[in-house]
Amino acid sequence: MQRSAGNGGLIMMHAENGIAIDVLVEQALAAGHTDPRYHGEVRRELLEAEATHRAIQLARVAGAPLYVVHVSAEQAVAEIAQARDLGLNVFGETCPQYLFLSTDNLAEPDFEGAKYVCSTPLRPKEHQAALWRGLRTNDLSVVSTDHCPFCFVGQKELGRGDFSKIPNGLPGVENRMDLLHQAVLDGHISRRRWIELACATPARMFGLYPRKGTIAPGADADVVVYDPHDRYTMSARTHHMNVDYSAYEGRQVSGRARTVLSRGAVVVDRGEYLGHAGHGTFVPRATSQYLI
Repeated sequence: MQRSAGNGGLIMMHAENGIAIDVLVEQALAAGHTDPRYHGEVRRELLEAEATHRAIQLARVAGAPLYVVHVSAEQAVAEIAQARDLGLNVFGETCPQYLFLSTDNLAEPDFEGAKYVCSTPLRPKEHQAALWRGLRTNDLSVVSTDHCPFCFVGQKELGRGDFSKIPNGLPGVENRMDLLHQAVLDGHISRRRWIELACATPARMFGLYPRKGTIAPGADADVVVYDPHDRYTMSARTHHMNVDYSAYEGRQVSGRARTVLSRGAVVVDRGEYLGHAGHGTFVPRATSQYLI
């Protein structure tokens, strides 16, 4: 953190108290609690909030900026909000799984809950209201995915009989924009806020603006033509991610990208990939535009 305070870097922090969680995992397994739902029960909300508070205070001492990734608990949002009210360089992100899924999914029977094991873990539905409120008030500045897919067959199954051995992570990068657009239709956020959370703010936060994150002369002409009326059902049978299940199987949403341009070239049109190997290019990043 002291090094970042001096060179303009931005610390990205996964905030959980791992030492305490290790103790609770050991105790849960010893008591015969092996099902996936216990992954969420041992990684308690207060341990996320405590680690968030601790990271903020250490960053204050070091004079460093702090970006707290995949915030899931109401208490952690409160810690970030308090820091921002003090004018500190503290930022938070959340992910679609925390906005649309919950511990009810972790508790699905027949080991189906393993599909939803990620860290920070899914929380009870009551936490979702605080996350949405944080996105509206800018106490949470970004919605990312923390996309980390493991197949259910042969990978998630490694944790049968021991939830601590279930590979952590969910597939979701293909679903983020559409889920957030549905949130616009459901009244959680505005259409302008949808673009800020998913496109404009990340580009500025991570030093890619103005090459990315805007449609303007000199920018990269990365453009998505979005059809807000294209209603479809999310499913592993139709998604493009290389994983054998969908965390949002059967969920209906309205809105889907129709055409995607990368640096002015059409790479996707009506669900068909038109890109080619070699089109990608290295994009150097600068310092965050949000640091004061």
